Amino acid sequence: MARSPCDLRLLLLAAAVAFIYIQVRLFASQSHHAERLAEAFGTGKVREQMHQPAALHDRSGQHAAGEDCCTRRDEDTPRRGACAAQDLIQDLEKRSLQTLVNKNVVPVAAVIIMACNRPDYLQQRTVESILKYQKTVASKFPLFISQDGTNGEVKKKALSYTQITFMQHVDLEPVRTERPGELTAYYKIAKHYKWALDALFIKHNFDRVIILEDDMEIAPDFFDYFEAAAKLLDNDKTIMAVSSWNDNGQKQFVHDPKALYRSDFFPGLGWMLTKPTWMELSPKWPKAYWDDWVRLKEVHRDRQFIRPEVCRTYNFGEHGSSMGQFFQQYLEPIKLNDVHIDWNSEDLSYLKEDKFLIQFGEDVASATPLHRSDALLKAHNMNVDVRIQYDDQGDFERIARHFGIFEEWKDGVPRAAYKGVVVFRYKSSPRRIYLVGPDSLHQLGAKQG
Repeated sequence: MARSPCDLRLLLLAAAVAFIYIQVRLFASQSHHAERLAEAFGTGKVREQMHQPAALHDRSGQHAAGEDCCTRRDEDTPRRGACAAQDLIQDLEKRSLQTLVNKNVVPVAAVIIMACNRPDYLQQRTVESILKYQKTVASKFPLFISQDGTNGEVKKKALSYTQITFMQHVDLEPVRTERPGELTAYYKIAKHYKWALDALFIKHNFDRVIILEDDMEIAPDFFDYFEAAAKLLDNDKTIMAVSSWNDNGQKQFVHDPKALYRSDFFPGLGWMLTKPTWMELSPKWPKAYWDDWVRLKEVHRDRQFIRPEVCRTYNFGEHGSSMGQFFQQYLEPIKLNDVHIDWNSEDLSYLKEDKFLIQFGEDVASATPLHRSDALLKAHNMNVDVRIQYDDQGDFERIARHFGIFEEWKDGVPRAAYKGVVVFRYKSSPRRIYLVGPDSLHQLGAKQG
């Protein structure tokens, strides 16, 4: 017997009601999980040791290494509470990540925003800037916010973004500095970075990760830049990381938005590394000052870093762990690129070590050499590329101070230098000024003109 149209409508109505009921129950279950998680953190029973094993799981959820606190659930009530909260964190994080990653697209890199206690910075500028340009490439660049600590406003704002997976690192152990008077913040930051990168590379098994901070804006071509650079990073083992930052990227020192360089100095501030590199760094990660540690020659081991001439990130964080150090002189005047470059159509093979060494050496050697005490005065009055030799660190600092570029060195390397050479534009023009070390031309294999 054929069913009447009325019967079919009743069946469809019943199916719709059942579907709505299931969705409401799922939403209620997720809300219940979130409330229980918040309660666990609020009790102060969640410690870093609870989170640490989460970084030692592979994508299937099995342990890769280490001892999970939840294998000892029967020891005491606080540990049972911590383990329950850990289970909730992993469950919520897994659900969130599954909704963001397209199984048909292999991600270029996970993008992680490192946050702590600055909710206004995070929401008003950083996240909005990133989401503005990430929407069209979301499956290639899944987003994460990793919060260090328990600031409620930061957590609330991070969880308000459905496009972002939230991670939380809570360490209630007292910080023991190695020297009297040190800021504990640098120790907390280093520990947070290790925890977060272990989670993304080991637990979630990403091939590459881009690290941002909660006081950064990005350029329109930020994601295209890193997608193109990923190929270079994978194929050239003499490159340790790719950065979006130029320490001498102030408006008056840059001109060409397409220009990229190799550098012996780690720039940081928006950078990408690969899983093999992290697996090398993770076991020996320092207790504090992680960025200066990466700049040590014994750590980067003759590998270089790719940096742009015009920055792809802008750091607006005047108030933070560094107390606004150098902000007005060096950070505030930074030029953030505003031109969209189709990086995937650009040939970046010139950045391979052998090619770049030759070409950069020729450029330096062909620049007009300036000598004697009036070299600095002549540099302002000539209309060609020039090179000025410095004798040692003190001499470099004197010349750098004259032009207004960064004076700082780390482990014998000036900021932004390659083979001892620091290059910048003169008053935003195409003219280049090369500050050249006493042995730079020899290192470049270039003949002195």
